[in-house]
Amino acid sequence: MPSSKRSYRLDGDADFLYEEGYLEIPEKPGLGIEIDEEFVKEKAKEGHSWINLVLRHEDGSIAEW
Repeated sequence: MPSSKRSYRLDGDADFLYEEGYLEIPEKPGLGIEIDEEFVKEKAKEGHSWINLVLRHEDGSIAEW
């Protein structure tokens, strides 16, 4: 059964705080966010549907984005 939860963060989706163009130093270690590791593990089991875009020239050679 798919989870209705949409965020991997335990602290909600609070954005980083900026003041006068500078990022405020987080009070917590690292980036200052808490990750719901169990949620991430469960989502990893579901897989994903992302497909890598491959662009090619008319001659078949690979093109950069």
